[in-house]
Amino acid sequence: MTATGLAALSLAASRIAGRNSGVLRPEVLLDWYAAAARDLPWRVPGISPWAIMVSEVMLQQTPVARVLPVWTTWMDRWPDPGALAGATPADALRSWGRLGYPRRALRLRAAAGQILTRFDGSVPATVEELESLPGIGAYTARAVAAFAFGARTPVVDTNVARVLARAVHGRARAGPSVSHADRAGLESLLPTVPARAAAFSVAVMELGALVCTAVAPACTTCPIRADCAWQRAGRPAYDGPRRAPQRFEGTDRQVRGLLLDVLRGTSEPVELNEFAGACSDDGQRSRALDSLLVDGLVEQLADGRFVLTGESE
Repeated sequence: MTATGLAALSLAASRIAGRNSGVLRPEVLLDWYAAAARDLPWRVPGISPWAIMVSEVMLQQTPVARVLPVWTTWMDRWPDPGALAGATPADALRSWGRLGYPRRALRLRAAAGQILTRFDGSVPATVEELESLPGIGAYTARAVAAFAFGARTPVVDTNVARVLARAVHGRARAGPSVSHADRAGLESLLPTVPARAAAFSVAVMELGALVCTAVAPACTTCPIRADCAWQRAGRPAYDGPRRAPQRFEGTDRQVRGLLLDVLRGTSEPVELNEFAGACSDDGQRSRALDSLLVDGLVEQLADGRFVLTGESE
């Protein structure tokens, strides 16, 4: 980043801190979180960093309700990185089920292997080390560092960005994607004590998930209503850039999932014509199958049949 960019980022953070004294007060949010937080298994005191890391990878673009049963089964089967590292890619893909974005399963298995060889089987604690693992990006690395190790680092997902946009900036929505400015803004508001900062981050996230929701925010029951800049401004409509709507029905991504379902539903190799029931469009079916092969999720055997990657190991 250029010096001009760094200066602008610093100015943005200072404006947030200076203009919003008392907004997102830690004591208010932490008290609310203590009473209202969902009872999720990866939040149980003493849970392993590996369990938290698995939950964060599964929760990427996936609702909690869909993650819960898969996470439970996954942790029963692979309670530590060494256990997953010893599984085949097909095992990981089959257990991933219909969570979506199945490459996450392969990357999580690859990350487990690196944790085993590079970090003696223990999930690393720093953001830099976590980001060096396959499939662990800026958000996930910070989430694991904060929630598993109590690090003082800004954890900003779309829920947190939305709370910041409304409570701090007075805007109805956040930008199309989480930015460096969002992380700098939250960091300027974090309590000094690392463990308290981590708890504050998850409290803001929970507020965005349960109260300050995207479509129908429950402002009348919001614990920070009196401090919210958006409320004080009269809840102005959003006039900034918008995310393009994401269609799923009928897309190649949906067909990829349907083809994987065919393979997950049997322990035997699958003939090409057996995929026809999953998608009647020959062109789309062929395109989706080709992409699964390219992405390393499916393998074609010498006899022309298909299996999940690693199924023949």
